[in-house]
Amino acid sequence: MTVTTTQYRSTDAPQWWANLTKVEKQLYLEIPEEMEYVHHPSFSLPQTEDRLFGDGAEEIPVPQWSYFPDATETSPQPVERTSLTRQHEQTLFLRFNYARYRLSKLIEAQKRRRSANRTKAMVFWYRRVRRTRSDLVRSNMALVLAMAKRARVNNVEFTELVSEGNMALLRAINKFDVSRGFKFSTYACRAILKSFNRLGRKAGRYRQFFPVEFEPELEKSDEAERNHQRHWSESVEAVQDILARNRARLSDVEHTIVTERFAIGSGGKGRTLAELGQMVGLTNERVRQIQNAALDKIRLALSEDYLAA
Repeated sequence: MTVTTTQYRSTDAPQWWANLTKVEKQLYLEIPEEMEYVHHPSFSLPQTEDRLFGDGAEEIPVPQWSYFPDATETSPQPVERTSLTRQHEQTLFLRFNYARYRLSKLIEAQKRRRSANRTKAMVFWYRRVRRTRSDLVRSNMALVLAMAKRARVNNVEFTELVSEGNMALLRAINKFDVSRGFKFSTYACRAILKSFNRLGRKAGRYRQFFPVEFEPELEKSDEAERNHQRHWSESVEAVQDILARNRARLSDVEHTIVTERFAIGSGGKGRTLAELGQMVGLTNERVRQIQNAALDKIRLALSEDYLAA
């Protein structure tokens, strides 16, 4: 019988839904409609559950990862970090896939007919799936940083590499077959590096369409420079008007020294004090004194124009 998503997710049956706690209801809604798992021959044996999850099951010390998610390219490695033994790693993967195996059977049965006891069992095994997957992730998180530090992918930041590596690690955990006899790190490192390569190709294609990146924090406003240029132009025009109409009441010598010294109106290069001294027949020091006096008169005329405006 085909069961639609609406039928499977419907919560309008109080007899099997109302008995769940709030946490159990939330967990039940998180359970996917299809649960994939990697099969192992031992799953069909009746003693497998007790061997993997029973009271006599071995307690596996799971390494704790201290520097995630605030990892950087120069993050130190955790101190006194222990690794899983080969046997512990195999046991964790068997627990993970056996829990998914049991949950998948319950999901199929739930689609045919909903049951309160089955709902409780689904939540129970889903918790085991989450717990064992979390243990596997924490045990192998160091692989992501190790591969990210080794990889050199153009146009990709280190934190983006770590994020992509974390997703590759999750996919590798879901698909790893412990019965083949390989260590998980052998399989996962290859999967992580392949994900880095895909990310690098994706970033390269992106830059083909957007070759120039816009960095707002690096963009500098030129408003101050434009205001300075506008004020300078206005001041030059005002000085030229003062000289043209002699509103500063400059003498002929003062007018000549100022216009020739600063090349006002000519657009050329201003003369030196020595050249002006030869032109007007005065010493360099006297030319400098006359220049300063003329500039004071021009400043006074500019101030009067400002106050008048």
